[in-house]
Amino acid sequence: MPYFQSSSQISDIIADLPSVDGKTQNKAASRQAELTKPPGSLGRLEEVAIWMAGWQRRDRPAIEHGQCLIFAGNHGVVAQGISPFPAEVTAQMVANFANGGAAINQLCDLANLKLDVIPLELDRPTNDLSLGPAMREDETIAAMNIGADALDDNCDYLIVGEMGIGNTTAAAALCLGRFGADATGWVGPGTGLDDDGVKHKAKVIEAALAAQSPVAQHPVALLAAFGGRELAAIAGAILAARMRSIPVMLDGFISTAAAAALTADKKLGVLDHAMISHMSGEPGHSRLAVALRKQPLVDLRMRLGEASGAAVASLLVRAACATHNGMATFAEAGVSGG
Repeated sequence: MPYFQSSSQISDIIADLPSVDGKTQNKAASRQAELTKPPGSLGRLEEVAIWMAGWQRRDRPAIEHGQCLIFAGNHGVVAQGISPFPAEVTAQMVANFANGGAAINQLCDLANLKLDVIPLELDRPTNDLSLGPAMREDETIAAMNIGADALDDNCDYLIVGEMGIGNTTAAAALCLGRFGADATGWVGPGTGLDDDGVKHKAKVIEAALAAQSPVAQHPVALLAAFGGRELAAIAGAILAARMRSIPVMLDGFISTAAAAALTADKKLGVLDHAMISHMSGEPGHSRLAVALRKQPLVDLRMRLGEASGAAVASLLVRAACATHNGMATFAEAGVSGG
């Protein structure tokens, strides 16, 4: 039985998602207060440890079976000249992942995360979103199920990323459809557009909104209209992780935009189990983080995608868990002041 069967069933799932384990979270917060350090002196590492504990539902959180999922897809909107790279680069980069030659291969090895790369019909791009919906509803739900099914049975921590020429345009259009505002505030250089190229990209997503308005504020409707198969798969993986109480670390602009589709109809709580790993160099990401009321863990001016920022942030998650679990309490250490 697939995770997701229809738009209405997805609405029902979102309305009845599991919450964080408050008791475990409180125990973790109490332990932080007893560790041999001034309160709050480890900054956001303390926040991360408490977040991990609450969602993993254990006092001593840990990444034991961490997984990185990268989904790859191609976009018909590339025909509008919104990328300096051709669509065939998507498949070429997937081959690079398979051969261990990409940044994410090195970072997953370092962070001890299992890497899975899932291409989605690279020989069949989505429809041009500037002319009409990128996908049908059934295609969108099928891609969401591919994302959900990609989670290992023992996964206890998830990071998500993507590969797809043209997907910063899809992400910007998705943000415009979800949050409104002006198109220029959502677009950026992507893989290297100049100023004129960025202006053209803004016009393309304005055309997409004009061609498709009104779009229902529903995750499937938004992803079908403005997304891509890899964005829908990311959304499906994130939602499946929430159903299983697995903490999720989002990557940059594109994976955060895919996650944002799940918050349609102002349901920001859908992403309570997710953190944003880093502030992308893509300009729309800062606006998106504010809209989702989330503060990225770090700002390294990265804009590579492919879950690279999330993998780097996972090193901090491991640091947060190590200090939370391994430090002595004041009582254990015989130190005054606890």
